[in-house]
Amino acid sequence: MIRHRPYGSGHPYATSEDQRVPAWPVDGEAVELRVRASAKVVSLVCEWAADGAAPVELPLTRAGAAPEPDAAETAEAEEAAETVDGGHLAAAQARAARAAAGSWVTCSPVLRAGQRYAYRFRAAMDGGASRTSRWFEVTAAAWGPAGGKLVVRGADRVVPGSVRWLVGGDGARRVRFELALAEGEHVVGFGERFDAVDQRGRRLDAVVFEQYKAQGAHGRTYLPMPFALVVGGAASWGFHVETSRRTWYDVGASRPDRLVVEAEVGPDGEPSVRLYDGETPAGVLRDFLDEVGRPTELPSWVFRLWASGNEWNTQERVLAEMDRHREHDIPVGALVIEAWSDETTFTAFRGAAYEPSEEPHRLADYAFPPDGPWPDPKGMVDELHQRDIKVLLWQIPLQKMRPHPRHQAAVDARQLVENGYGVRQADGRPYRNRGWWFPLALMPDLSSPEVRDWWTAKRAYLVDEVGVDGFKTDGGEHAWGHDLRYADGRRGDDGNGLFPVHYARAFGELLERYGKAPVTFSRAGFAGSQPHGAFWAGDEDSTWEAFRSSVRAGITASACGIVYWGWDLAGFSGDLPDAELYLRAAGASAFMPIMQYHSEFNHHRAPIRDRTPWNVAEQTGDDRVLPLFRRLAKVRERLVPYLTGQARQAVGGGAPLMRGLFFDHPDDPRVWERPLQYKLGDALLVAPVTAPGVTELPVYLPRGEWVDVWTGHNHRGGREVTLPAPLDHPPVLCTAEHWPHLSPVFTT
Repeated sequence: MIRHRPYGSGHPYATSEDQRVPAWPVDGEAVELRVRASAKVVSLVCEWAADGAAPVELPLTRAGAAPEPDAAETAEAEEAAETVDGGHLAAAQARAARAAAGSWVTCSPVLRAGQRYAYRFRAAMDGGASRTSRWFEVTAAAWGPAGGKLVVRGADRVVPGSVRWLVGGDGARRVRFELALAEGEHVVGFGERFDAVDQRGRRLDAVVFEQYKAQGAHGRTYLPMPFALVVGGAASWGFHVETSRRTWYDVGASRPDRLVVEAEVGPDGEPSVRLYDGETPAGVLRDFLDEVGRPTELPSWVFRLWASGNEWNTQERVLAEMDRHREHDIPVGALVIEAWSDETTFTAFRGAAYEPSEEPHRLADYAFPPDGPWPDPKGMVDELHQRDIKVLLWQIPLQKMRPHPRHQAAVDARQLVENGYGVRQADGRPYRNRGWWFPLALMPDLSSPEVRDWWTAKRAYLVDEVGVDGFKTDGGEHAWGHDLRYADGRRGDDGNGLFPVHYARAFGELLERYGKAPVTFSRAGFAGSQPHGAFWAGDEDSTWEAFRSSVRAGITASACGIVYWGWDLAGFSGDLPDAELYLRAAGASAFMPIMQYHSEFNHHRAPIRDRTPWNVAEQTGDDRVLPLFRRLAKVRERLVPYLTGQARQAVGGGAPLMRGLFFDHPDDPRVWERPLQYKLGDALLVAPVTAPGVTELPVYLPRGEWVDVWTGHNHRGGREVTLPAPLDHPPVLCTAEHWPHLSPVFTT
């Protein structure tokens, strides 16, 4: 066996041990050629030919004594090894350790633009036989002033003479251009960002990626967008690179007065950028949303407390946890059940008995054993509805193929393949997931309306008969590779980023089909995700740094038009948060669009790691947790009418619900001194406490009159004030104008 994939697994940030590095060389570079070969190979040679000349032989050497893991297990498992805690990444780490294939490497001569190169590998086998690979081709690209046409829509801010094209033997690959940045301007956006609110002085890219924890340290995101606001000059402006391909940004890092944009180019060679000029930040955002889609208004129950735990895997356990909410007088409005399904189909409740079918099942097709994990799903949902609790079920957009599918999963897999319903590789074969999570699974091509209908019809009974109210649309980041093929005509380079958009859309349409609001709860997305449900900030540890990163994520996601946003308060993974971190996170989350807690699968080991307030209280021994969490949850309940009205304004074209102070005060340079402060609607200013040991907090108040919601004290704006910050009273202020209306929320 000789395996060489010029582009590797398609991982956007790491290389694999069977690829060409770099995959897309530029003029003057040599390339490293990597090959994986079976243990029977004793030597390898690369035959390298330039412009049809006679090949020269380049010997390959073993990359190292230790074998390298398979591409589907490499980079993700290696990165995960830094943070594996016995949770659901342990299996990926173990797979990497078991990988058994050898890796070989050689280096090519320097490549020159304008020349074409071909290469193949020849192996000598143990026993004297030989094997030869097919020929591969490669060209080097060079930057120059010609190669395509940059289409500029709106106000033309592109610096004259700055447009450059990276052109190779197959045409233009990328375009690069510059936008001028004035002194005092700040750049916010690019989707959900964990590392900073103001990206000026930084470099980043926009590609959908599942970064398991520490997103702020890596600068990666599940929810990127090629859009940004520029605030702080004479007037706000912004831009949208109108592409779903990968983009890169140098935001004043190399040259302080320049924002450099680089973007992959499609076959037409005519990328476009739309610029918005001379408006308020809200006006710029409104124009952007007019292009990509406005958010859809969701029902008021989404603003109540959401509860979940990955180990709540039986009906008895779910109802027990909801009983504990009632017992402790902590109001809860939404329950997310993650561990409900057999996890081979994500359509059937675990333990249900039924016959496999090519047609969608109805509830009557299932028998639920009385001693099974889910003896009466519909009865459970009905009871939860009687308690005024809505129910969401977890989903993954994959057809698992490990272990080999059986029963209904075998039927679903066969239908997906035989009907051509899956995302395809360049050679026409079904794409197999290359990431660490559910490796080698098939992926339905949800760009196709037919496939969306087929996929969701299998789940229709859950809405129509069981009565669930929404879906947690997890894991939309599995499409890797620039050369995948989609039913809508796109390839991987411009289709992968849209996969999570189609995914949330599919489940929203399913819910609407049966008269439900389109409440989906996603972590992945792209420009165009705004109309499709709610979002959360993905996987994070229970640390103060993750807390700060998540606040940044909420402010930046909202700056791109995400209205319904939350996070796993105090983190969902790792050691249980201490009481202080938990209550500070709850205090902030009570004043965010979505307030929810969640915990990771921990193999049911003791002590349990549920992030319920009673478990945190029990494990920490801190008797403040329950009464203070209860108080915050009840304030949140009383805020629901306010949040509903403010969300309606945001959806209608107003400023975002959760928004940085720069939205309302773009001409105030001091708002950037406290980047984690934000407004929640028109009335409330929130200053989260994101460090331990804080008893009072400096808070910057923009101009105007403000009221401390806990004490009723008045404060004049346009200055910094120091506010008390007890655990049960996170610093929150209200505009004097809105205080008469909102004061009952805090004084009841």
